[in-house]
Amino acid sequence: MNELVKFTRQGEVGVITIDNPPVNALSPGVPEGIAAAIDAAAADPDIRAVVVIGAGRTFIAGADIREFGKITSGHRPRLTLLPQLLRIEDCPKPVVMAIHGTAFGGGLEVAMAGHYRLAVPSAQVGQPEVKLGIIPGAGGTQRLPRLAGVAKAVEMCAFGEPVKSQDALTAGIVDRIIEGDLLSGAIGFAREVAGKPAPKTRERSEKLTDSSGNAAVFATAREQARKTRRGQTAPMAAIDAVEAATKLPFDQGCEREAEIFRECLFSTQSKALIHAFFGERTVAKIPDIPKDTPTYEIRRAAVVGAGTMGGGIAMNYANAGIPVIVKEAAQDALDRGMATIRKNYENSVKKGRFSQAVMDQRMALIKPQLTYDGFEQADIIVEAVFEGMALKKQVFAEIDKIAKPDCILASNTSTLDIDEIASATTRPHLVIGHHFFSPANVMRLLEIVRGKATSKQVIATSMALAKKLNKVGVLAGNCRGFIGNRMIHCYGREAQFLVEEGAAVEAVDGALYDFGMAMGPLAMGDLAGLDVGWRIRKEFKHLEKPGVRRPLVADLLCEASRFGQKTGKGWYIYDADRKPSPDPEVAALIEKTAREAGIERRNITAQEIVERTIYALVNEGARILEEGIALRSVDIDMVYLNGYGFPAWRGGPMFYADTVGVKNVLARIQEFEKRHGPDLWAPAPLLKRLADSAKTFASFDQDKETAAGA
Repeated sequence: MNELVKFTRQGEVGVITIDNPPVNALSPGVPEGIAAAIDAAAADPDIRAVVVIGAGRTFIAGADIREFGKITSGHRPRLTLLPQLLRIEDCPKPVVMAIHGTAFGGGLEVAMAGHYRLAVPSAQVGQPEVKLGIIPGAGGTQRLPRLAGVAKAVEMCAFGEPVKSQDALTAGIVDRIIEGDLLSGAIGFAREVAGKPAPKTRERSEKLTDSSGNAAVFATAREQARKTRRGQTAPMAAIDAVEAATKLPFDQGCEREAEIFRECLFSTQSKALIHAFFGERTVAKIPDIPKDTPTYEIRRAAVVGAGTMGGGIAMNYANAGIPVIVKEAAQDALDRGMATIRKNYENSVKKGRFSQAVMDQRMALIKPQLTYDGFEQADIIVEAVFEGMALKKQVFAEIDKIAKPDCILASNTSTLDIDEIASATTRPHLVIGHHFFSPANVMRLLEIVRGKATSKQVIATSMALAKKLNKVGVLAGNCRGFIGNRMIHCYGREAQFLVEEGAAVEAVDGALYDFGMAMGPLAMGDLAGLDVGWRIRKEFKHLEKPGVRRPLVADLLCEASRFGQKTGKGWYIYDADRKPSPDPEVAALIEKTAREAGIERRNITAQEIVERTIYALVNEGARILEEGIALRSVDIDMVYLNGYGFPAWRGGPMFYADTVGVKNVLARIQEFEKRHGPDLWAPAPLLKRLADSAKTFASFDQDKETAAGA
């Protein structure tokens, strides 16, 4: 026992309380403390049963994830909970686990080592390790099928979703739901079972024996994992481990689980997913914005524009319980926008995500109108009109006159200069970019763009607001395209060059889909609308350098009114269900355009497609880092994981570059520079410096953090 685990007595029942705030993680000292308390209870003749409970808001939310990094870096030997868990299970007196909040990962493994499990109605249990690229490593894949059955264990271990207490009761994971006070209910239950034989989970086998049924379960789960967890190794590994529970004795099954766990833990995928896990927390820290910076309270919002973006943004506010006005210039546009919002909510109700009553509450928070009435009461006004500087400045000049003095004015611009937009107002310190990603009600990224006059209070408010809207807020500096779109321009440019040089449209998209992207770059253009990029290119045409190669086909598609899915034709042709097919007309147009431009066409491998597009992202990311547009390389990774469909199991473009080796990435970029010229492929100076000093983007972040701390 230690300060993290307390042992008290309530009559004949020993109470072990885990007190490791904030979430009672299984940090070093906690498992040992539990084991020592179990030993003390076993040795005390006056104690007839034991209750294990968590202090504070939860039971045990899981392992201390920081420990995994220490193990893989060699700073800590391989740890295992198994000896402590076996001590719990071998206790001669009944051990009752009392669960509130969450019992996730190692927390559920501890609970399953007890003889009984009780839970409050709001509790959740789960084995979410797969989301970090690993599997349960302390007998979870062996005990769970013995309690819940093979199908439920496979579902929980391979897909990682939490299970509510009532479902856990039905499955056999939990023995009783406790209404009212958990501790007193658990002590009462402990007294009921005191003196009776204590059932050991590891000795149960009745739910493991249906070999033909099990085979079907494993086959179905593997097929589902291939489809829904494309490219990930941990889901398949978890299925293998649960299968071992059905074929091996418990001890050998645990040995097999430990082997698989170790393989997963030391994999690049696990390191990438753990990087992503901590990245979400890192991006919330802004070095020059102190934690105690005061924030504005956002109680009412208003949005200018009810199109795809404006409607989605309004939904975010309504989902967070914030009343929002939505203004449009014409009634038909307003009606279309509200119809889309309603349809989105109806789809969520149909899928069971929430009830009709919740939808009605959210719809009631959205007020559609054609005027600025009520805007003077808003704490934040978000502009979501077309991507044109003149129109945006006009809107900002209008709202500046109406808004109350401390109202934040935010632009949803994806590329335009925030400082120029702010110049249309008398309050540049209250102007900021809030770049939502389409569909805004779904995508988790909110790129928060800092102007030169934007106040720290407005930035702090925006970061806090992102959290309230259930977004990952990433701060970006002000430049054309900020972090995400400045980089995606290079990615899309290379994708288009590749089709001009001989790769089929579907080959480019297929190579990047196989790499793990949610969709290929050309299909992504069709989804977003090719006219959006066309409008931006026209806006910035005056900045194009003469003589520098630029893609030719996208503009021709737009001139033919092929805007993508919205018109049924773009890079692909779409059927009534928006299912794409390659279009021979586009292939002919590409070939003709390339011939007329004197572009040599050749066979292009999938490897070159991936390297040309992904390394273009990395190279531009390095420039963005050096310029301070992104605070850290992990900020770039979080933008790409949450806004652009980059596979989390690859960690983001900058983390991916580290895994390939910065020196290897640089060497390939230098080859592209020789072949395609320095205008588009000159290596970023930071990339060269990191390669020359055998450093990584991760070490660049660490060096920056150290310098800031000094």
